[in-house]
Amino acid sequence: MTTDLRVLKATIEDALDHHLPSESRIAQPLIDAMRYATLSGGKRLRPMLVCASCIAVGGAMEDALAPACAVEFVHAYSLIHDDLPAMDDDALRHGLPSNHIQFGEGNAILAGDALQALAFSTLAGAANVPAETRLRAVTLLGDAAGWQGMVGGQHLDLASEHQALPMEHLEALHTAKT
Repeated sequence: MTTDLRVLKATIEDALDHHLPSESRIAQPLIDAMRYATLSGGKRLRPMLVCASCIAVGGAMEDALAPACAVEFVHAYSLIHDDLPAMDDDALRHGLPSNHIQFGEGNAILAGDALQALAFSTLAGAANVPAETRLRAVTLLGDAAGWQGMVGGQHLDLASEHQALPMEHLEALHTAKT
């Protein structure tokens, strides 16, 4: 990884930490599960692509950080839910216990739900981004993450277990989940 990418990754890590809650009077284990899922590793490719795309069209990286965090929060939520016993039932994520192993299944579900909500509130409140652009970004993220995108792809994945899929269905599954 080049120095520029390491600096970008560190900047994104700082922004994620900034947007994530750190304390709660009513739900500290939930906050801990959210932070664990988001800050316990990962390549940060999605938020790096958001920042790089913004810069490529003449925008400022600072303006891309909130949208980049929103995308990463959706990604972290999807990984929590994907690891659950009802889905892939994975005990490890990045070599660490999966969220439901570390914090319990109920807390993991709630942490994923909270990260999804945090993604949209982070994107909706992005500083220095015009309201019309924020609204369009919220709509695009909702479409990509929702029933016609990532969640729909996860459904197809579950419905297709132990089946040989034609290439077009396999491509549709991976396209939607990505």
